Amino acid sequence: MTSDQVLQVSVSRGVATLTLDSPANRNALSRVMRAQLRAALAHALADDAVRVVVLDHTGRVFCAGMDLSEAAGGAAGDQGVREFPAILETVWRSPKPIVAVVRGPARAGGVGLAAACDVVVAGTSATFAFSEVRLGIVPAVISAVVLPRMLPHAAHRLMLTGEVFDAAAAAAGGLVDRCVSDDEVDAAVAAQVGALAAGAPAALAETKRLLRAGGLRGSFDDLLDLSARFFASDEGQEGIAAFREKRPARWVPAAD
Repeated sequence: MTSDQVLQVSVSRGVATLTLDSPANRNALSRVMRAQLRAALAHALADDAVRVVVLDHTGRVFCAGMDLSEAAGGAAGDQGVREFPAILETVWRSPKPIVAVVRGPARAGGVGLAAACDVVVAGTSATFAFSEVRLGIVPAVISAVVLPRMLPHAAHRLMLTGEVFDAAAAAAGGLVDRCVSDDEVDAAVAAQVGALAAGAPAALAETKRLLRAGGLRGSFDDLLDLSARFFASDEGQEGIAAFREKRPARWVPAAD
């Protein structure tokens, strides 16, 4: 694997496993990661031998969301968030079932990536957060796939507060399908993959089409414009700087 390879791909017995492998930046959705993920998804979906796709990760973190080091500075049109909708739409509209395996923290865009999948299996070490508002940005793009999946009142509170919530709460809110102990994750994934692979390919694809008939929540064109504007805004740039500098953003009330 070359130094710029941040995604592992393996195919075995009809299962394509795409493994986010950039633990140094918490598997963030960098330009390189986005490009490799898009290419791997396209290849897996075009391969007739692949029946099910599994999205896994190395390291402690599933995915930290967008790579904020690439979002510092630049106008709205320069923000990498503009490339993300194509990935979410590919996952959402995939005719083949896609299973997300969340073994650790998922944040912001990482939550959206999992939410776009058909089945989400999470271990008890997994945590989730819509951290955007605390960075001065908006969970606009991921709302297209999160809102159809989650209970409205749960999504409402968690997107506004940016609070961290565990896998059990994620399951209760509809974000996670299977919540199991960490040592049971692999078995739970294997069981889901086996159940999915038992379906006929054309029947699965048509069933997915029926299930997704309601469409994505909102227009990606409008949502990505909103997201990119906030990434480039004064608040967004201050929030990103504060996060990188490990300090409170200037809008956080000072302690008495």
